[in-house]
Amino acid sequence: MGRGKIAIRRIDNSTSRQVTFSKRRNGLLKKARELSILCDAEVGLMVFSSTGKLYDYASTSMKAVIERYNKLKEETHHLMNPASEEKFWQTEAASLRQQLQYLQECHRQLMGEELTGLGIKELQNLENQLEMSLKGVRMKKDQILTNEIKELRQKGNIIHQENVELYQKMEQIQKENAELQKKVYEARSTNEENVASNPSYNVRNGYDSLASISLQLSQPQSQYKYSEPSTKAMKLGLQLH
Repeated sequence: MGRGKIAIRRIDNSTSRQVTFSKRRNGLLKKARELSILCDAEVGLMVFSSTGKLYDYASTSMKAVIERYNKLKEETHHLMNPASEEKFWQTEAASLRQQLQYLQECHRQLMGEELTGLGIKELQNLENQLEMSLKGVRMKKDQILTNEIKELRQKGNIIHQENVELYQKMEQIQKENAELQKKVYEARSTNEENVASNPSYNVRNGYDSLASISLQLSQPQSQYKYSEPSTKAMKLGLQLH
């Protein structure tokens, strides 16, 4: 949930008023400092608490800021006609050109150019500035390399953990395959033993299944030793080959 809007009016509770003053004062001083650094602005800030205590911040010095403010206010007060305003802006433009020239000269000196007119003290100051700049660059470089090494180590640990997990899975699969092969071998051996213990039999019923059977009827005889009917005189002969 976001913070609710605070009514811009005097806080009645003294404790809450003091806490709010402390927080807002620190934030205001921080913003003034950031404005002076980021924008190369000359900033002067003065705050008096309800108890009369002074809190101030100046990017250069408070006295210089106040003098510049009074001077500019007087000049602005006298700038009532176009001629005076034109002169003011010409002065400002000349000041800006001078600052730009100075910054370009400092940049060339930092690059090792136009060092002929510098003395020992100026060269030492320039050397100190370069050493401080080089030290800052090296610190930033070391920090970036340290962060990259840390990230690579973390990635290496993750890859190592993944490899360990894959190796464990591979061992599990190999173990399962070995168990399956063992079960298949045992089942095959059991089937072979069952076949060897129960051989197949052929039922012949006392005769060869391929033996041929032939039937032959004998001729009737004209005389019989006994007086039996001629119809019973038939004799059935079987030959087995």
